[in-house]
Amino acid sequence: MSNYPGYRGESLTFLKKHNVVVGDSVKVSSDSGYMGILMPRYEYSDDNHIVLKLENGYNIGLKIENIKKIEGITSNSMKEEKEITKPQINSNLPRILLISTGGTIASKIDYRTGGVKPMLTADELNTAVPELIKIANIETEVLFSEPSEDLLPEHWNKIAKKLDSYATSDYKGIIIAHGTDTMHYTTAALSFALSGFPIPIVLVGSQRSSDRPSSDAALNLIAAARFIVECAERGIYIVMHNNTSDDDVACHLGTRVRKNHTSKRDAFQTIGGPPAFLVKNETIMRNFTGAYFKTKEYTPRINWETRVALIKYYPGLDPKIIDYFLESGYRAIIFEGTGLGHVGKVMYEHVGKAKKKGLFLGMTSQCIDGAVRMTVYESGRDLLNLGVVPLSNMISETALVKAMWALANTKNIDEMEKLMKQNIASEYSD
Repeated sequence: MSNYPGYRGESLTFLKKHNVVVGDSVKVSSDSGYMGILMPRYEYSDDNHIVLKLENGYNIGLKIENIKKIEGITSNSMKEEKEITKPQINSNLPRILLISTGGTIASKIDYRTGGVKPMLTADELNTAVPELIKIANIETEVLFSEPSEDLLPEHWNKIAKKLDSYATSDYKGIIIAHGTDTMHYTTAALSFALSGFPIPIVLVGSQRSSDRPSSDAALNLIAAARFIVECAERGIYIVMHNNTSDDDVACHLGTRVRKNHTSKRDAFQTIGGPPAFLVKNETIMRNFTGAYFKTKEYTPRINWETRVALIKYYPGLDPKIIDYFLESGYRAIIFEGTGLGHVGKVMYEHVGKAKKKGLFLGMTSQCIDGAVRMTVYESGRDLLNLGVVPLSNMISETALVKAMWALANTKNIDEMEKLMKQNIASEYSD
């Protein structure tokens, strides 16, 4: 692989002349002084700039003609990885299991490509955050290392079965390092499959990789460990920054949360209310007054049926999309309708056809907050008469996952409908 990915022409000549390559730590004198790591460039970028990643984690571009001097400080490609040492066990502290599945929290910047790759092991995460050893004895395990956009229901199955194997362990709780893009799908899946799990399960991610100075990984991990030890509230949670500062971290119920921002630290928000808990330094603040699991006994049902579709209605949607799912053998459709739970009349004939074919049809809303109420307008009542089931204020992604789970764990559509209407893991908020 080239030592100068993305560089060509003048910029390539400049770097070779000064004997520095991508990945090197460099000192640059220009309009000001800069220290950082030389980063790769995009293939079609111009040839008169170089890119540095500064110590604060941000990238800047510097025009070659303005650079007075550049010198290499250390060669990143030649640096040896720090030795990973397991922390000593403190018999006075509880045990927490940290399982790594990949994602940004378990990633490093690849200075050859400029991208973020899954590279950190669970042991490295533990070692990188020394504050953890003051809270609990952290034991680590790598289940797989995948960005969350590549996760499928079979990965949920693997995670759930691994967790189930620890249901009778003496761990105080379990932390799962997970990518943020589909983390709320995984927490919904685990909430239904592992209903009543006897200890808390906390999924933790980060918006910036763990080796960046601006990473949010450490605080999220520390808060997750503290929440498990000091609160021990069973359930499945997402623990992430509550705001853009480091003042507090939010603990969201796994079925009532979604990612609402692409890159901010506080990307995750509880829908329909405040986060269930807030971790402020060493204080746990409780906002949630209900019972996460409606069932008291642990009754694992680890199975998903993927022939479920999520259809977002919009003006101009071709109703024949429903016919496609019918012909493809799908057994359930979750609609993300407008307002109180509506789709246009152009869809009615095809909705009716799907119901006659025996599909489960559920209705959620595109609105971020509020509940489906299909008795208010004539269009909603028409859909009720066609057999569409209103799903109150269940989040559409949660409804999709629950339908996959309910379909796989019932004998027929009637049983599935009953299960979809039950409030199993606080998927319906009060």
